[in-house]
Amino acid sequence: MHEMGLVRDLVHRVAEAAAANGAVRIEGVTVRLGALSHLSAAHFCEHFEAESHGTPAEGARLTIIESSDESDPAAQHLLLESLDLEV
Repeated sequence: MHEMGLVRDLVHRVAEAAAANGAVRIEGVTVRLGALSHLSAAHFCEHFEAESHGTPAEGARLTIIESSDESDPAAQHLLLESLDLEV
């Protein structure tokens, strides 16, 4: 599944960011789902829960911004907006 790969990549990137900043865990993740990303908030949550199991992102609070603007240059993307880290 393409969506699973997108979420797996995101979890990998946030885990790397946490390690680079000396964080012991990721408390919160804010993402923006592009209008053409083929991911709903519910679908993203399911994939995130599965992909983050056993990582510093496991159990992180998710804030999901769903865009409806199909003309946005990032409409096909899943964008990491911010992280809340526990250091």
